[in-house]
Formats: sequence, C-alpha cells, structure tokens
Amino acid sequence: MTEFGEWTLKRLMTEVVGSGPKSAEDMTAAQAREAMQRILALEPDSGTLGAFWLANRWKRNTPEELAAFTDVMREESVVTAEPSVDAVDCGANYDGKHTTAVLGVAAGVVAAAAGTPIVAHSGDRVPTQKATAYKHVLDELSVTTDLSPGESADMVDDVGFGFYYQPNFNPGVHALWARRDQQGVRTFVNTIETLANPANARVHLGSFYHLAFAKKITDTFRASETATVDRVLMFQGMEGYDDVRPGSTTVGEWDAGSDELDDFTIETAEYGMDFASEDLEVEDVDADSAAITEAVVSGDRDDPFADAVALNAALRMYARHDVEDIQEGVDEARAAIDDGSAAAVLDDLRNW
Repeated sequence: MTEFGEWTLKRLMTEVVGSGPKSAEDMTAAQAREAMQRILALEPDSGTLGAFWLANRWKRNTPEELAAFTDVMREESVVTAEPSVDAVDCGANYDGKHTTAVLGVAAGVVAAAAGTPIVAHSGDRVPTQKATAYKHVLDELSVTTDLSPGESADMVDDVGFGFYYQPNFNPGVHALWARRDQQGVRTFVNTIETLANPANARVHLGSFYHLAFAKKITDTFRASETATVDRVLMFQGMEGYDDVRPGSTTVGEWDAGSDELDDFTIETAEYGMDFASEDLEVEDVDADSAAITEAVVSGDRDDPFADAVALNAALRMYARHDVEDIQEGVDEARAAIDDGSAAAVLDDLRNW
C-alpha cells in the first residue's frame, strides 16, 4: 500500500488552497507532489477531490505546482517509448473540438512527408467536452490507434507520424476519467496530460487562448525535473486546439536556457490565405475532419482547408527548425502534397 506524507487533500484545502481565489496560498512543490500522488492512487474521496480541483481552478496553479503535478504523472503513470527519430510532440487539448475541423492529423502527415517526424497523443472523449481529438480522426481514417507505447514509437520510425493512446501510455490519468466527468469543468489534469510527452521528444508544440498561458507552460517546463524539452512553440488555436486560427494569430516561442518567451504574430492573409474561422466549421467533426484530411493530403482540395493544413504543417516544421521561416514551411508543405509524398504517408499509416 502506498505511504504518503502528512498533506492530505483535506488538509491542503483547509490550510493552503481552499480559502477562495483571493486569499488562497500556493502549494510548495512537495505539497503539490504529494497531492498528485494521492490523486493517482485514487486515495481521496470524490467530494474532497472535486473540492481540491475546484479550489485550484479558482486559485490558478503556479508553474511550480504544475511542474510538480507533471513530474509525478511522468514518474508514476506515464510509460514512455522513444522513437529513434527526433519528433515534434503534439499534445493538443485532449477534450477536443466540437465545431471546426481537426486539422492536426493532416498537418502532421504533411509535415512528416516533408521530413519532420510527428508524435500526436490523445485520449478518447476526455471530459469536459468529450469532443473530437486526434484518435477519432485517425479512427475514421482506419488508422490503428489502440497501440502500446512501443508500437507507437515504431509507428513514428516507420511512417514519420505516430499516435500514442492515453489509456495505454498514461493509465493513471486515464483511471481518473469518471471522476473528471463528475467534476463538470476542466481541472489542472487537462493541462498536464498535454505535457505527458510519451516519446520524450525534444520539441513541444501546443496551443493557448491567451499568451499568458503559453508563458505559464514554458515556465512549467523550466521548473519540471522530468518534462525536459529544448524548445516550445505554442500558438492561439481554434477552440484551444493545435490548429492555427485564421486572421491574426499570436505565436509563443521558447528555447531552453532562455528566461523569456518570445512572441510574434502570424497574419494568415500574408500567406495568401483569405478565410475566416467559420470557413473551417463542419457538421460532423469526426467524419468531416477525416474526409478533409484524405482530400487535402491527396491534393484533391484547393480551398481554405488546404491552406490551413499547409500553414499548420509549416508550424510543425518550424518548431523543429527544419525550415527557416513559416513561408518556407508552407512551400515545403505544398510541395509534399503536390509530389504525392503526403498521400504516401497516409497510405503507410493505414497499412501499418
């Protein structure tokens, strides 16, 4: 039986985090570690756990707390498997999208065809939205998703794009599904699961609603003892996912050793892409995202979806420094589609 210290979640609520958003105190790293250890062990009762999650949501977690949660998750739950190639880790919000097409699969396939290996990871209908994520688009495309971590790493090496399935590589967090569903709102678990990095990739690509969150994530990586990366690229995504939204999009860029998060703005119109977010809305996000993916990578679409996929693929290439700038990445993406390389990667995924 797991032995814990003295900081039960109830005590943390009473003495540290539970006095409201204005007067609550931050936890030490040791307190946050113990809290996460207890949570993964399913030790707290549902009421106490729910109160603790809500208190942290109101208080807002510090990077040091998130780093402690992440470290415990990676130490006690995450099963890593490293491909031999140096991939870009794409950990989009696991609870998915419900309005616009999921373009990350298409963008990842195109980037892989252009020479940038991609790792994607997600769960299955994760609370609170329980919406469309990487797994569901891949399932619609008849790509195998229920893989062991070792198989996922082999997929990356063999194809250039690999998918890691949360129940298999992060079973401790997956075991919290029912409790998270009862909660009804996002918690810090929704943040740290995107940082699981099951392939131990050097580069992390993520998304945010506000730039301050990107700063918090890079500070989390800096404070973490186990979630170590050399580079982070984050941008404002549609529905908080890792798909660039049309118009003016802020991008945050951080390299290890730097104390600051640099940022710049992408104007999609500067790349000849004249469309709005509503142009990327679909009726059936699972099926339509898969159909769009197949058509775009096969070169059968020349529309806002094709433009958006090229831009998102470019950001993946740029994240790994495989291109000098976004325009070069867009050119490489379109070339990979035009010469059939992207369609070949999708075929390899289906046949894997």
